[in-house]
Amino acid sequence: MPILSCTRSRRRVCPFTDKKTNRANKVSFSNHKTKKQQFVNLQYKKLWWEAGKRFVKLRLSTKALKTIEKHGLDAVAKKAGIDLNKK
Repeated sequence: MPILSCTRSRRRVCPFTDKKTNRANKVSFSNHKTKKQQFVNLQYKKLWWEAGKRFVKLRLSTKALKTIEKHGLDAVAKKAGIDLNKK
């Protein structure tokens, strides 16, 4: 079963919320600042798609998962412009 995502498939980006890696400062006790990356909490999840009567495997952020639980997979995918009919 292929994983549905946007055209940039291997980037650490959630296709539903467009959340991506954040650049931040790591600050030591002596106030020395170095750059660090804060990654999105992406998870591989198999969700039941009611309209298609099948499971779809997605790579999405935990925030998107909460949004899908609240509003439904069809509504969130439509708002993000994601076509779930792809193989």
